[in-house]
Amino acid sequence: MSIPEMDMNPEIARKLLEVGEEFRIEGPFFSYEEIKMGNVNHTYKVNYIRDDGTGMAKIKSFLVQRVNTYAFQHPIELMQNIDRVTEHIREKCPNTKSLHFHHTKHGVNYLMDNDGFWRLSNYVPSVTFDTCDDLNVVRSAGEAFGDFQLMLADFDANSLFYTIPDFHNTRKRYEKLKEDMAVDPCNRVAEVREELDWLLSVEDEACRLTDLFEKGELPLRVTHNDTKINNVLFDEKTHEALVVIDLDTVMPGLVGHDFGDAIRFAANFVEEDCDHPEKAGVNLNIFWAFAEGFLKKTAASLTKTEVDTLALSCFALTCELATRFLADYIVGDKYFKVKKPQHNLVRTRCQIALAKDMLNKMDAMNAIVQDCARRYKETENA
Repeated sequence: MSIPEMDMNPEIARKLLEVGEEFRIEGPFFSYEEIKMGNVNHTYKVNYIRDDGTGMAKIKSFLVQRVNTYAFQHPIELMQNIDRVTEHIREKCPNTKSLHFHHTKHGVNYLMDNDGFWRLSNYVPSVTFDTCDDLNVVRSAGEAFGDFQLMLADFDANSLFYTIPDFHNTRKRYEKLKEDMAVDPCNRVAEVREELDWLLSVEDEACRLTDLFEKGELPLRVTHNDTKINNVLFDEKTHEALVVIDLDTVMPGLVGHDFGDAIRFAANFVEEDCDHPEKAGVNLNIFWAFAEGFLKKTAASLTKTEVDTLALSCFALTCELATRFLADYIVGDKYFKVKKPQHNLVRTRCQIALAKDMLNKMDAMNAIVQDCARRYKETENA
């Protein structure tokens, strides 16, 4: 099959054609475009020509990704997680729009060759939002992540592979911070003593989710673990949520991990690397909208302890990320990409300011969660 003469890199086009053939995609290859969103994997929208049933040509698109195996060092297990979760959702909710990863003739949803580790999925026409002040969009995002939880409520989380072990083990994140503080390889500890002292002063409260799980008081669930609003695809016209994407970090976790991280990201008044930490804080309108959407879908399936710790989870996830930023700053900025001097310290201070504001507003956040949970449980029982 020849490749059309278009404004494409011939080597990339030929490789994408080969990948499509391995995943048994029918129809002439037409074109591709690289999608720049995302900082980890290389993603391409690949277009094929199909007959629309009347003899006229139409375009059928797919997403092809070359997975970053440096970031994800167990890609086969990662894809097995994705396969099991997406197929469970498709079988349980056949009329719901979902991600579908195609399989090769060998029955696996990945291709490993000399050029990398590849996967191919359906393409969903949509829009995304990096940040959003539209409460209807935020509420819809909450519903999408709540739906994700609900559709997997009967899935055995223990059967999944931990793609990143101890990812949200807050106790171990604090232990790492203390170890790096003791070694102080870059002589930076004296500079960050105020931030260290505050984070250590709230350690027990920040680690309460982890401690409750260790005591068996919080159930293990399938969690997304990257619940940024830009990991939801929205309808181009109505802005209703269509489907949750980016399932690379799907693994066992706590429901608060997904709720807390979504709030930490979406409800902060400023971006997480704002140079003015005094402006950081939790926007209760955004918090309320997301909580409404999330609990509309999950209230009936959550335990009392899960509901009672959702507001706390926001504080816990914010402190956890602050420890990670600060530990990375102490050891010389080895993990997170930095674009300016003290970038990780700036991030740390912004997260600490957000966490402090969450503590001040914890009663209000709890009241919002309890009200939403009560209303939607009553609706479910009506």
